[in-house]
Amino acid sequence: MTHSSVRGRGTRRSRVPQARELGWDDSLYEESGDRESGVPGSRGPGDENPSGGRGHRRGGRKPRSRRRRILRWTAVVFALLILGTAGAGYLYYQHLNNNIETAPLPDKNRAPKATPNSAGQTPLNILLIGSDDRNSKENLKLGGHKASVGAKPLADVQMLLHLSADRSNMSVVSMPRDTLLDIPKCEDPKTGEPFPALTHSMTNMSLGRGGPSCTVLTWEKLTGIRIDHFIVVDFSGVVSMADAIGGVPVCVDANIRSRNSKGEGSGLKLEKGITEVKGEQALQWLRTRYGFEDGSDIARAKAQHMYMNSMVRELKSSARLTNPAEMLNLAEAATKALKVDESLGSVNKLADLGGELKKVPSARINMTTMPFVYQGARVVPKAGEAEDLFELVRNDIALDGKDKPKKTETLSDDPAAAPADTGVRVLNASGDATRAPLQGRATAVAGLLKQKGYTRAAAERPAANADVSQAHTLIQFPSPELEGDAQALAKSLGLPLSSVKQSTDVSGVTLIVGADWREGSTPPKATPKAPAKKDIDNGADEGACMHVNPAFTW
Repeated sequence: MTHSSVRGRGTRRSRVPQARELGWDDSLYEESGDRESGVPGSRGPGDENPSGGRGHRRGGRKPRSRRRRILRWTAVVFALLILGTAGAGYLYYQHLNNNIETAPLPDKNRAPKATPNSAGQTPLNILLIGSDDRNSKENLKLGGHKASVGAKPLADVQMLLHLSADRSNMSVVSMPRDTLLDIPKCEDPKTGEPFPALTHSMTNMSLGRGGPSCTVLTWEKLTGIRIDHFIVVDFSGVVSMADAIGGVPVCVDANIRSRNSKGEGSGLKLEKGITEVKGEQALQWLRTRYGFEDGSDIARAKAQHMYMNSMVRELKSSARLTNPAEMLNLAEAATKALKVDESLGSVNKLADLGGELKKVPSARINMTTMPFVYQGARVVPKAGEAEDLFELVRNDIALDGKDKPKKTETLSDDPAAAPADTGVRVLNASGDATRAPLQGRATAVAGLLKQKGYTRAAAERPAANADVSQAHTLIQFPSPELEGDAQALAKSLGLPLSSVKQSTDVSGVTLIVGADWREGSTPPKATPKAPAKKDIDNGADEGACMHVNPAFTW
């Protein structure tokens, strides 16, 4: 992980005030217990919770929480909303910049960039990653044990935040941490260490294979969505921000105590109805699995969505955020907690992003979990439904169905050559998370193009290191003088113009056959199906309430 360009080498820790100087006590949140391995245990309903643990007293002190991974990612929303409004003098501004750590985005094998809308606006896609990295004194102090030092970090929380091009709505897609996916070939940008591609592996392992850039590539490989930024959050400062912001109202439909017969669970104990949680109790809410619905990570994600939506409403309405001292304390904790891509590595840039996020009304914030099916104790993306969800995000379509009609796409001014005069390379990328590319697919599609008059169409072998799994069929062209040819090819196949992208990775008009076109003579035209209303957690829903499993009530 590299540092921000404004930070001097070796000065970060010495220049930053300690948390105790700002009035909070990290010792309240120490923990012990085993860290999960690179291949976590079962996440199915009713399975034992490997992140659970029994609270205990030491010298008459209050029981301390044993795990706090789930709380980390909430710092992202705190930080961006806070930094969107915070102000400080130049020296303090530089100090906050010095808090921020950065790492690079991947520089090759990327998904295509999003196409601007008719007004020239482009959406923003931000990958939020909750890391369980314990390889620092700060993180060990907040939780874990010495045996954790040296272990690869896991991306145990992954959420894609999609901000629409017109900034009218936001979609957030969670992915279960035990999702089995193909992880592409990655490289550590700091050391150059190579990591070979993996098949059918736990998605949270991606973070330990070269850092957040590998997690970005894994998402892009699965979804075809270009990730513009990433934000990684670890232990430091998160509970302090939860305390500083104050209580966040959450709801349960019955009394709940999150402990099973073995004493495992978060220890959350609430009465039926609405409770404002903060500090340790907020942590317990965010990591509770036992007691919510079927006891799965999916139920836990739903509880996280409720907390996140409620927290955003509190941040937008709270008078506390007009207090300069409280704002600076929050900004201090936020910048310490974040690790971001290099293009976000300053307070100004984070504040700009926070300002963009603030434009979205709560009623247009919609959160959901990737559709999945169980495969043993793990899960895999649900064929059809997961791809529909990702296509909605790719095409900048709001999950709530309230988008204004988009203007009809227009063809390029570049004149198209006749089909017989247009050379077309056809590449086979029809694999997906669970299937290898369909053998002979590029040759078959080249034959279909010849029937349409594209007599120069030819199948080509992908390069040795090329990605052979792509969710969506695309047409790429290298330079503006071939745009008309590429769009004419899309029209002949019935593909939308949004599937035509300029790319320097190709030398001519190139048709990349994705997993959505494994059979048939034409690519599918079906409109992607939006998630059911029951599967969406809306930011304005103040009546949301978690269902309590009767086995965990009191």
